[in-house]
Amino acid sequence: MKINQTILKEFTLVGFSVYPQVQTFLFVVFFGLYLLTLTGNLAIMGLTWVDRSLHTPMYLFLSALSFSETCYTLTIIPRMLTDLLAKNRSISVIGCSLQMCFFLALGGTNCVILTVMGYDRFLAICNPLRYPLLMTSMVCGQLVASAWAVGFFISVIETALIFRGSFCSPNLVKHFFCHMRAVVRLSCLHSDLTEFTVTLISVSGLMGTFLLIVLTYVFILSTVLRIPSAEGKQKAFSTCASHLTVVIVHFGFASIVYLKPEASGGDDTLIAVPYTVITPFLSPLIFSLRNKDMKGAFRKVLGKTILLNK
Repeated sequence: MKINQTILKEFTLVGFSVYPQVQTFLFVVFFGLYLLTLTGNLAIMGLTWVDRSLHTPMYLFLSALSFSETCYTLTIIPRMLTDLLAKNRSISVIGCSLQMCFFLALGGTNCVILTVMGYDRFLAICNPLRYPLLMTSMVCGQLVASAWAVGFFISVIETALIFRGSFCSPNLVKHFFCHMRAVVRLSCLHSDLTEFTVTLISVSGLMGTFLLIVLTYVFILSTVLRIPSAEGKQKAFSTCASHLTVVIVHFGFASIVYLKPEASGGDDTLIAVPYTVITPFLSPLIFSLRNKDMKGAFRKVLGKTILLNK
């Protein structure tokens, strides 16, 4: 039990204040990446909405992922950008718990949606004849709703475990947002046990969804290898390339954050940047640049816009 027990009403986010000489530069870089991330995700959602040829399960899931990632970045980046220019970086305990809850929930939702997208590709390639019957619009909606429900269910449990007790001084959260590890270390009671528990829950969720995706791709690969023509194999692989790339980036950066040993050292603030800023930026970029249908839909919308302006 920690001796210096004080009922804290607010925390101070240390963030990038330890690098005062580069804060303005970081603001410009992060702000630019955030605008591009928003533009990419909104473009995917908009194109999926207006182009009827994209009203398929694959693009409905992609649109759901874009919406989830937009909400995910909204929970962190605007506040981070404000703190890069502000002197007062305080956040109330309630505000901190809400930010943590939504961050964990939306991060979990992204993992589940990526898993669902892998399952969709598995059905499309391994069971193409029954695919239209199995993956209906109603099923798509139910799967997306389940992803949100699972994400928020786990998040509420983790947040409740961390904020169930009081916090001890100093009130300095050594991060640019209310990251669970940084906050739980300020807990007055059993912080080590709580940190281990919430980390175990997060790692289990992360590894569980990743292993499910790996399993789907094992089945996909075995099916594709049995396709006789090279053209057929290439077409099958091309439908999975974007998803597989995003999965590697997403889970790769996430594993650095959650699987990093405590004794390994390193600045947690810098380590979290790829997962919270770079991954959401790369995701819409990969899905749009490597997707012929999405690029075709963009050209059609652009062509119609040019014609209307003439």
